Amino acid sequence: MNIVVLAAGMGKRMRSDLPKVLHPLAGKPLLGHVLDCARSLQPNRLVVIYGHGGEQVPTAMAADDLRWALQAPQLGTGHAVMQAVPELDDSVPTLVLYGDVPLTRPETLRRLVDAAGSDRLALLTVVLDDPSGYGRIVRDGDRIVRIVEQKDADDATLAIREINTGIMIAPTPALKRWLAGLSNSNAQAEYYLTDVVAAAVADGVAVVAAHPDAEWETLGVNSKRQLAELERIFQADLAGRLMDDGVMLADPARIDVRGTLRCGRDVSIDVNCVFEGVVTIGDGARIGANCVIRNATIGAGAQLLPFTHVEDARIGADARIGPYARLRPGTELAEHTHVGNFVEMKNTRMGAGSKANHLAYVGDAEVGERVNIGAGTITCNYDGANKFRTVIEDDAFIGSDTQLVAPVRVGAGATLGAGTTLTRDAPAGKLTVSRARQVTIDNWQRPTKKKSAA
Repeated sequence: MNIVVLAAGMGKRMRSDLPKVLHPLAGKPLLGHVLDCARSLQPNRLVVIYGHGGEQVPTAMAADDLRWALQAPQLGTGHAVMQAVPELDDSVPTLVLYGDVPLTRPETLRRLVDAAGSDRLALLTVVLDDPSGYGRIVRDGDRIVRIVEQKDADDATLAIREINTGIMIAPTPALKRWLAGLSNSNAQAEYYLTDVVAAAVADGVAVVAAHPDAEWETLGVNSKRQLAELERIFQADLAGRLMDDGVMLADPARIDVRGTLRCGRDVSIDVNCVFEGVVTIGDGARIGANCVIRNATIGAGAQLLPFTHVEDARIGADARIGPYARLRPGTELAEHTHVGNFVEMKNTRMGAGSKANHLAYVGDAEVGERVNIGAGTITCNYDGANKFRTVIEDDAFIGSDTQLVAPVRVGAGATLGAGTTLTRDAPAGKLTVSRARQVTIDNWQRPTKKKSAA
């Protein structure tokens, strides 16, 4: 099939300089959701109609499989589809989607395609308790004969509850013929795509309908309020699927997934966690409250305590991270590692059984196995222009309040005394201390505050 996605609208009610279809839902532009759904149908040609915002939309969504057509000026949905006509393959039908309707499922569209066959016009319709604002489906018995927009409807038509979602599929040669015959003699002085229904009826082409499983699949975004409502619908649906797969969610209303979340068996996730990019969580792992995790792999049995932030990192099995820990890009922790409160790591590999339990910064480092990093330890990895690496070998013990000035190496089994500033390699198996000698001054008097002259 051909697929045409209408994405030219201004979105006045969004009150934003950003084109409406680029506003994010679950971390992805609205148009991105629609294009992903469209691609799942493997179309011959995928054409996006753009307009408002100029080149912002093609620039943001550039991809080799997309064809772009500019709608300027913007004279309605029928006029928008007209812009795609030169790109359409007559040998296959054309499906029309909307860039601000992001939650339609592929299986719903396949149902619509099946209803259309090769020679029918098929509409995606839904029955609403309150159909205000939508075009009404007018039938003669079971046959659909036309669609009437709200502004052009009389009282009898307004009472109809079956509405047009705008999504349709039609034989392409017939669609081109119907588009050429559209008129803008209506209240909005626009070319309505919906008028092709009456044209199809006049041509003797059957007009049929298919329906989504959920009403929210057809909801569009016209305001920030509606965007927030769809965000919660999306997250609730995803939370339900996670729980169906065995994930324990402390509160399914308080999780946000802005990408792909893959969970093993018996994973538990506490409240207010945010997952971005691609996150994989192994069997039995536990995620504490208020964690933010982006592009990460978390091993089986690992535990992330509350307020932990993880980005572009790998955490080994049975590791214990947090609370208030931050793992930055390039961090790789082996099994049974501990990274405690207010510890930050970046571009660091830490071996099995090693620990940095509190108040430390470990960056650009290679940490071996069974290493203990004391509180207040800092790897001084940046000289203002370049980054350097610190190597800490197996079984080393780093005392509290130690600074390791890279490039530097701590040998296997070495101990650094508390307060050491290490500027040269520390030999294996020995104690290295660098600190000023402690001095006590007799007869010293602490200063007192002077009394004011007043």
